[in-house]
Amino acid sequence: MTETRSSASSIDLRSDTVTVPSPAMRQAISGAEVGDDVLDGDPTTRLLEARVAELLGHEAALFFPSGTQANQTALGLHLRPGDELIVDNQAHIVHLEQGGAAALWGAQVRTVDGVDGVISVDTLEPLIRTGDLMHPHTGLISVENTHNASGGRVTSLAGLEAIRELSSSHGVPLHLDGARLWNAAAAAGVSVKAFGSLADTVMVSFSKGLGCPAGSCLAGSADLMRRGRALRQRLGGGMRQSGILTAACLYAMDHNLGRLSEDHERARLLAHLFRAIPQITVTNPDTNIVMIDLKLETATEAETRLRRAGVLLSVFGPRRLRAVTHLQLDDGDVREAGERVARVLSREAA
Repeated sequence: MTETRSSASSIDLRSDTVTVPSPAMRQAISGAEVGDDVLDGDPTTRLLEARVAELLGHEAALFFPSGTQANQTALGLHLRPGDELIVDNQAHIVHLEQGGAAALWGAQVRTVDGVDGVISVDTLEPLIRTGDLMHPHTGLISVENTHNASGGRVTSLAGLEAIRELSSSHGVPLHLDGARLWNAAAAAGVSVKAFGSLADTVMVSFSKGLGCPAGSCLAGSADLMRRGRALRQRLGGGMRQSGILTAACLYAMDHNLGRLSEDHERARLLAHLFRAIPQITVTNPDTNIVMIDLKLETATEAETRLRRAGVLLSVFGPRRLRAVTHLQLDDGDVREAGERVARVLSREAA
């Protein structure tokens, strides 16, 4: 079921993070049983962590205020100063986490050229370095699924299984940045456990496709999560009555997780409408993200003109815009957005 979008005239396609809690989610928040999570545990947060751990196929999980903090905690668990992290060259960890691997953990990032965000074992294996006195030690491999910068691309289950087999054969742990893993599982038609259980640590976010105001979880072994709790505290992630937030996450898992395919269908509809505009090309969405490549003007120029017309998009490159569908959009919003974008971009660029 689609939740009601804000009554504002603009159609906001900047991200699936722009959603606001529905009245029912707010009610769940107001009724949450809470406690001090740093001192002796928040009961609602403990319930969410146990549920997420089971869902992802791991022993334990930890709740974080953000996916970036959860990712960085995972890096801190696996990497030592001077270690090397192998990750796709357009990954969130590389470009959107303020250089945390180097600044926080003293690790070197070695990027691999994926194809639309999907890493193959053939390109990955030559980059792994273990046991060589002269070179950095490969301490971690990270995969982002879905891949944000590549338009929500999905690494298939078979693809991730191959990477897991490779990492295991070299004794290198695997981290899964699954901020939108829910979307990957829905698109692939498999359980999130099928993906999540392949990694030593896996992060999932609730503030994107599931419509929560904040929150992510990191899952792994009980020992890793025990150590992760200390790293989370160091990073300022220890919260008191965190059940106020985790109640929203529990609500979302019950009510919003099963409807993600609706967002994917609307992304395909949006891409179909955009393809009729000769001034742009668009990606074929795997999930809920559509990338728009401009032929005649810069992304900043187009974003400004579209904003005036009441369509909000994200600038994602010199000539690239990003549109993301989410639970507070319906088919009418998508069609209206397509019409507005066509009217604006079909006119000569200002």
